[in-house]
Amino acid sequence: MTMTQLCGRCKNYFIRDEGDIHTGEFSITGGELSPLDFLISGQYFRIVGSVLNDGVYQYPATGLKDETFDGAVWAMRVPPDFIALCEEITAFEGKLEAMREQTGAYQSESFGGYTYSLAADVPAALKEWQGSLRFRLTQYRRISEL
Repeated sequence: MTMTQLCGRCKNYFIRDEGDIHTGEFSITGGELSPLDFLISGQYFRIVGSVLNDGVYQYPATGLKDETFDGAVWAMRVPPDFIALCEEITAFEGKLEAMREQTGAYQSESFGGYTYSLAADVPAALKEWQGSLRFRLTQYRRISEL
């Protein structure tokens, strides 16, 4: 799961106040966004209002699609625990995908009334991890993005 997806799911982009939201015209040239003199190296930021690049990135971001847009760049203050959680989720999804490629995601499937059953050999640790994930995400959830 990407940082963009995880922040969206939690409705939390880790801004302190509206002073962390910088609006105006931004240009992406050669895959790099400028001006971003309000960010420090390694800091996460969110692009909002772009046609091609909306999402969360780490500064300095490269590989963006060139465009000029009127929008906002949010200077995020992501806690290290949230970053670690995102990395754990990514690792978990990688293990689960690798396991599904080996065993298949489904043990059986039928089509008339459509029924299916998941593969029975999913390790218990992987199943339990999903439950603990929900609990760990709740501390970061917000009612609204601002």
